[in-house]
Amino acid sequence: MTDQLTIGAPPPWLTALEYRAVGERAHLSMTRPLLRRLPAGDGHAVLVLPGFGAGDRSTLPLRRVLRDLGYRTYGWNLGVNLGPTDRIIEGLVRRLHHASRLGEPVSIVGWSLGGLYAREMARARPDLVRCVVTLGSPMQMTSDDTSSASPMFDALSRFHREGFDRSLRDVDRPRLTVPNTSIWSKTDGVVRWQACLIEQTEISENIRVVGSHCGLGFNTSAIVATADRLAQPVGAWQPFSAPWYLRGAFPPASDLDRHRLPATA
Repeated sequence: MTDQLTIGAPPPWLTALEYRAVGERAHLSMTRPLLRRLPAGDGHAVLVLPGFGAGDRSTLPLRRVLRDLGYRTYGWNLGVNLGPTDRIIEGLVRRLHHASRLGEPVSIVGWSLGGLYAREMARARPDLVRCVVTLGSPMQMTSDDTSSASPMFDALSRFHREGFDRSLRDVDRPRLTVPNTSIWSKTDGVVRWQACLIEQTEISENIRVVGSHCGLGFNTSAIVATADRLAQPVGAWQPFSAPWYLRGAFPPASDLDRHRLPATA
């Protein structure tokens, strides 16, 4: 175990810039006709999970774009994401089975805390999950770390299931056996960007975009990358390569260096 500090919340000035999400939402409305030219989907099911404190309304723009591309999209139908309560955990199990009722694996897109749910679902039922894409999800945070949302999350913790383990970082959990991608921003004002990194393997990668945390589900670059990942054929996964005319929207991404993370077991 290394002797390092815990992951703290982003600086206040960066959190204050989260109002950029309004502009990202407006930009998505303007570019939606162009996004219809992204690679068409094969019609498989995509389950989209909202972030902490949000619900299906927040993911509706993303689901509309994915529907335009030919996917069968599903919200989570569980109201506001209050954290890992019994109702939400049990509801996620039912929702995954509902989305996969046609007998094919489901892709899961999770925003922030929704991405943590998505990765745990893929660990528990890899037979039902085709791929996982996370948007600003702090996989490497534990209960000792903090984000801008920690005060509200901690206030609701008495309603959370005791067995939902936050003592280990994702890097110390079993690796996912399905393709998985983490999309993150270095100017995230809610969680430290380092907490969103995953280990790069033959089926996993980190993709960096420019934007806010609260706008990642509306961020045009994030949606381009998400659509590209969902369009990957089963068994033929390849790392993301942005079109030449969009490469400026995807700055060089860092990969997880476990030796630079805070102390892990």
